[in-house]
Amino acid sequence: MSPPVQPPEVQSQARRHFLGVVAGTSAKVAATAVLAATAVPSSAQAMGAISWLKEFKEFKGHGKGHGKGHGNGGGNSPGQGGSPGGGVNPVCFLRGTAIQTPDGEVPIEALQIGDEVTTLSGRTLPIKWIGRQAYRKSGSTWPDSVKPIRVARGALGENTPHADLYVSPMHALYVDDVLVLAKDLVNGCSIAPALPDGHEEIEYFNLLLDRHEVILAAGAPAETYRPLHGNQEGFSNFVEYERLYPDQPWPVLAAVAPVVGCAGVREHVTALLRLGLGHLTGRPDPLAAAYTKLAARAQELAH
Repeated sequence: MSPPVQPPEVQSQARRHFLGVVAGTSAKVAATAVLAATAVPSSAQAMGAISWLKEFKEFKGHGKGHGKGHGNGGGNSPGQGGSPGGGVNPVCFLRGTAIQTPDGEVPIEALQIGDEVTTLSGRTLPIKWIGRQAYRKSGSTWPDSVKPIRVARGALGENTPHADLYVSPMHALYVDDVLVLAKDLVNGCSIAPALPDGHEEIEYFNLLLDRHEVILAAGAPAETYRPLHGNQEGFSNFVEYERLYPDQPWPVLAAVAPVVGCAGVREHVTALLRLGLGHLTGRPDPLAAAYTKLAARAQELAH
C-alpha cells in the first residue's frame, strides 16, 4: 500500500525542512537532493530531481540556523546557560504545561520537589528536583535551538495531546514504544516551531525523578529529565540539586525506552533520507515510522 498523500502545506514544509538541513552541511551534499528526489514517497517523487535542485539553490544558505545539536543518546542535552546564542540546547517543557498527577493536572511551574507525578504506566513517582531555565530574545527571532516545538491538540492521536503542547526541540515524545526528539517530528502543520502569543520570554522546566520515565503532559506521553554528560549545568538552578543532595552525585539513569533521532546536521540528513529509503529497503525504521504516522495524522486533522 502506498503511503498517504500529505496535504500541500505539509509537503511544502517537509521539503523546506529537508532542504534547510541539507544547506547547512556543505556544497558537497547538493547531490543528496537528487538522491532524495528518487527515494522519497510517490507524493514527492512528482517534483523530480530538477525541482529538488531548484529548491535547494533557493534555500542554500538558509540552513545556517540548523547548527549542530548536542544530543547525548538519551534525548536530553544541556540547556543554554540563559543565552539564546549559546552552544547547547534545552530539553524541557514550556511554562504552563499541564502535568498529570494523582490529584489531576497541575501546571509544571506549580509543582514542587516531593510532589508526585503519574507515569504512563499508571505508577506515581515523587519529584526529586525541578530544573529551570529562562531565555530572552536577543534579536528579531528566536534561535531554532530554543524556540519551542508546538505539538497541536490531537497531533499524536485522538485528543492526544488534549491541548497544544510546547516542548523544546530536543525533548523526546513517546511514540510507538520509542522516544523521538520533537524536532524530528516537525511536519510544518500539526507539529511545528511556534510560541504562544504574548511570550517575550521562554521559560522551560523539567522534572527529575528517581528514574527516567514517561509522564503525561497535556495528556501526551513525554520523557522526564535524564542527567547525562554534565547537561545539568544548562539549568540556571543546577546548584540547587547539589545543595539538596550534597552526598549524592548527579544520577546516571538508564533510558526508559530506545531514543531515536539525530543530534547533528549530518545525522539529520541521514535520517531524512531513511524516511524515503525505508520503503525501498524493506527495513523498518522507527523514526521514519513515527514521522509517517504523525504526518498522516496531520492530514486527517487538516481535513
